[in-house]
Amino acid sequence: MPNIKSMDATPQRPGGDRLVDAPLTELDLEQFIDDIKDESTWKESDRNSITLHKSPNYVVVLIGLHEKAEMKPHNAEGIMSLQVLKGTIDFIVETKKIEMKKGNMIVLHENIFHSICAQEDSFLLLTIAKTSEEK
Repeated sequence: MPNIKSMDATPQRPGGDRLVDAPLTELDLEQFIDDIKDESTWKESDRNSITLHKSPNYVVVLIGLHEKAEMKPHNAEGIMSLQVLKGTIDFIVETKKIEMKKGNMIVLHENIFHSICAQEDSFLLLTIAKTSEEK
């Protein structure tokens, strides 16, 4: 049976006690979006995020980006998926720009550089699954 891991509350997230790894973890994405919007980081910068699940082989992160926020070129150390929950973004990989709207999702293999630019306030669900060679 896997270990159960939780995140403790922090000054940024005083009500932040939550499970991040358990045999079963329920996630209310709409509530997490509301939580992100209520935090000072969202109000004072161009982005905010929260790790919803983190185990040795799998990570789930909710990302909020304000309009015109950019994530500079970077890569994931695992196969990733990115789903737009709200808003519209440009997903750029190599020389290809893909406009993604609510309900769109991409899957990208590990170590491929990509960047993101939000066309409007947007919320994204990122998952990264590490391959067996990376464990």
